Amino acid sequence: MEELEGMVFCQSCGMPFGKDEDFGTNVDRSKSEEYCNYCYQNGEFTQPDITLEEMIDLCSKAMDEYGIMPLEEAKKLSQQNIPKLKRWK
Repeated sequence: MEELEGMVFCQSCGMPFGKDEDFGTNVDRSKSEEYCNYCYQNGEFTQPDITLEEMIDLCSKAMDEYGIMPLEEAKKLSQQNIPKLKRWK
């Protein structure tokens, strides 16, 4: 899931990077090429203790709330893809 049709995805939550503001930041304030701004800031995970299941629930609810897809569909997609991301391997 890292790249799909030329898109790059956060390796923690699976969010696609669409613009520069989507990327998280490293300790030196440079752009993280792997993690989004919601998951990673200043070289650290914003929720270091979140579990895989909690991330799946969080992302599923966000996709539903933002009208990206219905909750059940989002949950299924998240369960299939988030465990494959770098943070969760």
